[in-house]
Amino acid sequence: MIRYIRWCAYSCALLLVALLVNIGRVQVWEAAAYGANPANKRPAIARYAEPRGDVLVDDRPVTGSRDSGQVLRFERTYANGPLYAPVTGYSSQTYGTSFVERAEDAVLSGTDPGLSAFPLWYELSRGRPGGGNAATTIRAAMQRAAYTGLAGKRGAVAALEPATGKILALVSSPSYDPGTLSGTGPKAEAAWARLNADPAKPMLNRALRETYPPGSTFKIVTAAAALDSGAVTDVDAPTETPDPYPLPGTSTLLPNAGTGCQDASMADAVQWSCNTVMAKIGVRVGLRGMVEAARRFGFNEDGLRVPSWVSRSNFDTDMSQDQLALSSIGQFNTKATPLQMAMVAAAVANGGELKAPYLVDRTTQDDGSPVRRGTPRSLGRAMTPATALRLQELMVKVVENGTGRNAAVPGLVVGGKTGTAQHGVGNAGTPYAWFIAWAKSQGAGLPGVAVAVVVEDASAVRGDISGNGAAAPIARAVIRAALPVPDPGPAAPAPDPAEGPAAARRPAWPQGPARPRDPAPARGEVPAPAAPVREAGAGGGPR
Repeated sequence: MIRYIRWCAYSCALLLVALLVNIGRVQVWEAAAYGANPANKRPAIARYAEPRGDVLVDDRPVTGSRDSGQVLRFERTYANGPLYAPVTGYSSQTYGTSFVERAEDAVLSGTDPGLSAFPLWYELSRGRPGGGNAATTIRAAMQRAAYTGLAGKRGAVAALEPATGKILALVSSPSYDPGTLSGTGPKAEAAWARLNADPAKPMLNRALRETYPPGSTFKIVTAAAALDSGAVTDVDAPTETPDPYPLPGTSTLLPNAGTGCQDASMADAVQWSCNTVMAKIGVRVGLRGMVEAARRFGFNEDGLRVPSWVSRSNFDTDMSQDQLALSSIGQFNTKATPLQMAMVAAAVANGGELKAPYLVDRTTQDDGSPVRRGTPRSLGRAMTPATALRLQELMVKVVENGTGRNAAVPGLVVGGKTGTAQHGVGNAGTPYAWFIAWAKSQGAGLPGVAVAVVVEDASAVRGDISGNGAAAPIARAVIRAALPVPDPGPAAPAPDPAEGPAAARRPAWPQGPARPRDPAPARGEVPAPAAPVREAGAGGGPR
């Protein structure tokens, strides 16, 4: 009898061991697989069982959580959703997350190990600490100025702190309210379908994900390449450029909008945006020199994250001479995001050193204790300090007495560059209006802000579109929100560049009629030829 009891005890012990082994297999080895199984609703229930941490702007939350009373209990809410949507992205119980909501999801949802001094305890207990916060580098006043300036028109604004790379404003227009996607059910599904079907693409983050031909704003890159390579040693020397300029190897003539660009210096070509001069200078620098200069500014580089990924800006690496001429004035296949062009302005402002842009200043626990902090990081030198100083002088002339006078702010030093970029088959599309700028207070050592604005207003009259008319006023509003502006007192009207003392500072080469006033196109900024035609015997046609 005792022997049977012993065998029964052995069998029970064996079954117990098998049970423990199976528990270990399920709880340890296969836990991840079970957790990721779509049929397992527990992770989703646990994820939304507690309020989500907040995204902060100026240390104030622009997000929140609402108790829905449903199985997935807490839904995301957004204060001024359309204003901050390009920054926060959305957090949806149906469609997941995007932008900062995705990049900092572990902190916001409370699953980041850095949120607790004893992360193993939460792992063993299957609990989690409260969601942490993500404090952004965005400044509310600048964000609102950019959003108000675009006024619903298609376009984008990106503003940086040149010395650190902090993103101070990031606006895409038209925008959307991410709160409409937060929950589940027919309302969220209908909002998702409506937003994705909208031809204006309100969910597209144009500041980070859309690339545009940069037009004449790219001439700053060309000018930097010319100075650093030695292709231009004296910015005030005549360039012996005809007007119009025959694109190399073709019968196509590249014109300018106004007169006075023939034989212009590079300084005057930047100030008055002469296509002919800058195209010739780009050809003189050469393909290798232009490709390398563009790369130093950030073009053709993959993997930029802020922390969300950013679309690649392009400057072709294999071109004929005529294509290189067009690319050097921001046409042909040259494409850039608004953030990329803000980086161009920031590199000039920062003495030639390019800082990596970043959007999250720090992450914290729910009580404010630090978890991680964003730190400035250099992407290298885009140009020499001497070249940066020379370009600063040229960009100041653009604003003081050139094509970008609408960006001037009394009491501040502002440098800028206009651009009117053509696109579409045969350049038939409505041009994009560009403006890039940097600004500093009088007497300040380094500029405090760099900004890029692009406006793609399909409803505007084509002839009324220019960087100075459509984009520069938005840049000016952002600059005024970024820097303290002293009270200048009563001021006399700004002189028209076609008359008065400013006329004496205009180029010394032969002049034509007075320059058109805004909103006419800035001098030199005209549609670039859509497809140069090679002469017989000149080789293959353009690509």
